[in-house]
Amino acid sequence: MLPALALFWALVLGAEGGPANSPPRLRLSFQELRARHGLRTFSLPRTCCYEALLLDEERGRLFVGAQNYVASLSLDNISKQDKKLAWPAPVEWREECNWAGKDISAECVNFVKLLHPYNRTHLYICGTGAFHPVCGFLEVGYRMEEPMLKLEQNSLEDGKGKSPYDPKHRAASVLVGHELYSGVATDLMGRDFTIFRSLGRRPNLRTEQHDSRWLNEPKFVKVFWIPESENPDDDKIYFFFREVAVEGNPGLGRVSVSRIGQICRNDLGGQRSLVNKWTTFLKARLVCSVPGVDGTSDTAFDELRDVFLLPTKDRRSPLLYAVFSTSSVFQGSAVCVYSMNDVRRAFLGPFAHKEGPNYQWVSYQGRVPYPRPGMCPSKTFGTFGSTKDFPDDVIQFARNHPLMYNPILPVGGRPIFLRTSTDYTFTQIVADRVAATDGHYDVLFIGTDVGTVLKVISVPKDSWQSTEGLLLEELQVFENAAAITNMQISSKRHQLYVASQSSLSQLPLHRCAAYGRACAECCLARDPYCVWDGAACTRYLPNTKRRYRRQDVRNGDPNILCSGDPPRQTLLEKKLFGVEGSSIFLECQPKSLQAQVLWTYQRASDSPRAQVHLDDRVIQTDRGLLLLSVGPQDTGFYHCHATEHGFTQPLRRLSLRVVGAHQAEQLTRAEEAQGMGAGSPASHKLWYRDFLQLVDPPGRGGGGPMCPPSWSSAKEPHLPSALGPRPKGHKWKHLEEKRKGRNRRTHPPDPPRADRGPRSAARW
Repeated sequence: MLPALALFWALVLGAEGGPANSPPRLRLSFQELRARHGLRTFSLPRTCCYEALLLDEERGRLFVGAQNYVASLSLDNISKQDKKLAWPAPVEWREECNWAGKDISAECVNFVKLLHPYNRTHLYICGTGAFHPVCGFLEVGYRMEEPMLKLEQNSLEDGKGKSPYDPKHRAASVLVGHELYSGVATDLMGRDFTIFRSLGRRPNLRTEQHDSRWLNEPKFVKVFWIPESENPDDDKIYFFFREVAVEGNPGLGRVSVSRIGQICRNDLGGQRSLVNKWTTFLKARLVCSVPGVDGTSDTAFDELRDVFLLPTKDRRSPLLYAVFSTSSVFQGSAVCVYSMNDVRRAFLGPFAHKEGPNYQWVSYQGRVPYPRPGMCPSKTFGTFGSTKDFPDDVIQFARNHPLMYNPILPVGGRPIFLRTSTDYTFTQIVADRVAATDGHYDVLFIGTDVGTVLKVISVPKDSWQSTEGLLLEELQVFENAAAITNMQISSKRHQLYVASQSSLSQLPLHRCAAYGRACAECCLARDPYCVWDGAACTRYLPNTKRRYRRQDVRNGDPNILCSGDPPRQTLLEKKLFGVEGSSIFLECQPKSLQAQVLWTYQRASDSPRAQVHLDDRVIQTDRGLLLLSVGPQDTGFYHCHATEHGFTQPLRRLSLRVVGAHQAEQLTRAEEAQGMGAGSPASHKLWYRDFLQLVDPPGRGGGGPMCPPSWSSAKEPHLPSALGPRPKGHKWKHLEEKRKGRNRRTHPPDPPRADRGPRSAARW
């Protein structure tokens, strides 16, 4: 059964848009990012769990909520710690928590979960308070030059319905007009989940309690306020969560589905029914799936992980970027994008209704009362001034039919980017709309549970209405493989802020110089942040002179854009020497991981080139070409080319000369007779022979030399790990003398062996 499923996934996910797991064009480690590309980090001693982030562009601050602390950092450099405030739970709360069976150090502390701007001088913050939720106001000032953090003790209040009790539970909330809308568990055991409104002048409202039709073990993800029209009475709050499906087939067991729920901001509850409860709550299924092959069933990514709202020119119609994972036997993650028009259309469609002898969920075909459930009381769509004026049949219908029948499908009907059978899962997403020479592009930054950030660009596939995601970079933003718990983006400062349980990281949105030093390399990167300015790959600025700008994000074709540029500097020929019967490695690794390497060979410099034929003796690896048991026929010139997106460029030219072992020793003696020591330019040719005698002296059944040096004396890259670095100078002579003396004392010389041959490929 499993092989069949694996084949199905391979067919489905590899159908449209190419393979699902193509490598990134550029992969950078934590050390490389910190040393060359401006990565900065921040952490507090003896604390953890940096989950709550608030990016404040006006103050130039990044507010951070962690275990027992709130910190205020500079957006320009988070390593510059300006202010921190300790906010521990009271001792009596910690003791009470410990008596309830919780861990005194890991759970019975105050985890700051909510950070919201309240006015020009204060934030509204909430924490778990050692399973005793607490909220209050934090004074932060309004001047960038004078940051401050001061918790007003007299403002502390009960945080029930605002912050979770359990630190393992995620908080999802938004503060709009001094009203807090939150999706949270309101009890100590984490069983009573609700969508709750608090603060403000309107009455506190919540969802119907212990009714699985409304909420069924939900996991809240994000909350947004999105205007509906020019009339503020039509504004709605949208909740994104996942829950156990009530409409699923009982034979399939517990099935997780993703939801989007809506409520009206001006909802006041019912007059006789649903008192202090939402009367406008509706929810619809959010679908992110890959259509099946030849009409087979879809492959669904059903676990919603995060949502990012990307504003557009119309503030009523933002784009919704969401990341999903799958709960099936195969691990996979996907990114789907949704339009608000499709969301609103689903909430205006038929309601889901359970009827018939088998209680099947079907589309409700009966009469829908007026005003339609889910509509906000306003002058735009009716004459009702308040939800308390709604007729009883409207209230009863809303209570019994909170679920919509039609699902919300993604733009294009499928994910724009996905990964399958990988060792990581998507956890977070942010997006940035970037202006380029040929239009605007959405750049996605996707966080994973192993501490990496994937930089993906959404480009048109066949038309501007159909897009696909291209993976540009894979960035290891944390030293350890820590799951990313929050991400914030500053388009103004071109910075990305990433949080995990152990620390924070900050890095620029672009690294143009890392793509290369040629026009073709910059163009092939297809990064809308970067452009070839005639001399280097630099950040794109719309107001620069168009004459020198070279950028092709949509096609990434340098054949036309870079044809007028002067040719690259001629590649220097590197001379290599190999001993007959041994193996040699021709190193060539392109900067881009998406490039295909092509090797060509010519016997002499004036001979025609032919593609290198790969077989059991000639093996191509990710780092170069391995030749086993070389002979005189392998002497010649080897050319390494990188082919990417239809463009081919030369990378290396290597000259290989194969000599016999006797001839190699004669060359060595001739060089020594000419006074060429260990440090001479030619001495690098045969040093490896003596080194191999150290690690595998004659008489132990070893073969000939494994890998003659395949690098020039001017600059030696790292050797294969089996050899280690090359010994140099007097240290090398000392090792050889020590080895010879030890052999004389402990090992008699072995008799010569006539059957000794080249080292086998498997042993190499």
